Amino acid sequence: MTIPAFLQNLALPVVAAPMFTVSYPELALAQCKAGIVGSMPALNARSPELLDQWLTDIAAELSRHQAQHPDAIVGPLAINLIVHASNARLAQDLDTCVRHRVPILISSLRAPSPDVIAAVHGYGGIVLHDVINLRHAHKALDAGVDGLILVAAGAGGHGGLLSPFALVGEVRRFFSGPLVLSGAVASGRSVLAAQAMGADLAYVGTRFIASEEAHADPAYKQAIVESAAADIIYSNLFSGVHGNYLRSSIERAGLDPDHLPVGDKSTMDFKTGGSRAKTWKDIWGAGQGVGLIDDIPTTAEIVDRLTKEYEQARTQLARGAVSTEFCGS
Repeated sequence: MTIPAFLQNLALPVVAAPMFTVSYPELALAQCKAGIVGSMPALNARSPELLDQWLTDIAAELSRHQAQHPDAIVGPLAINLIVHASNARLAQDLDTCVRHRVPILISSLRAPSPDVIAAVHGYGGIVLHDVINLRHAHKALDAGVDGLILVAAGAGGHGGLLSPFALVGEVRRFFSGPLVLSGAVASGRSVLAAQAMGADLAYVGTRFIASEEAHADPAYKQAIVESAAADIIYSNLFSGVHGNYLRSSIERAGLDPDHLPVGDKSTMDFKTGGSRAKTWKDIWGAGQGVGLIDDIPTTAEIVDRLTKEYEQARTQLARGAVSTEFCGS
């Protein structure tokens, strides 16, 4: 399929990653107002009724903002639905999203059923699906999703191990539709690099944890500022699925980051709107892009900075001056 207009007409080709316990309405609204795709996981709402209220409030606030700033670029909203057998809220949360005509649904942990996709297509929405390898990509496309989010090495949360060069390149051999690339994207240069590799948009998560609007413990935000790529630990202990986490938070829990036991995939359980991984609520997810993050600004300031870096990189590439200007020469 072609790229939908609401993904082309953005201030910056960026989709904000929906982050569990971090992305709430305040952050999603700030992202949309900044002109990128804002997002939240449905399960961040404690109940389906609260999700319904959030979506009502977000739509009203974005409408008010657009009326007050008619020339502003306002990004669309995306809601993440965990398509896992134990997610007892899936049907109800999907119904809520359909009633609110959420433009983008981001499905994860299992390819969505044809019924899910048909419901979203019924009002003109699209479904993007998280994948970490080619097998998952083929399954999702066979199910009928509109686009893929390629979660490559270095991505925060449940990331994969494949190089973004390899993953994007191989997927592009059989899929020409919308591609979003995730994996340590924390600068405007990285956004441009994602497009140069063949993706349409970049997926940015960790950079927004260290923002004023993020619903995250101040110590979590500060840990991101103080960390580097070498401080990211890849483990399946905490949720049953491999993901990237901050070394300092693992150490604070009294564990040895370099000798973690192997996790059990059966610990994934969404019957109560969360996961048994909540036992590890103080284990903080983050991507390898943390070494490029050294402050906690507003979301608007982050997007403005990314946009300037993106445009500067395009200009420098056009005149072949990246290597010297990047180093401050």
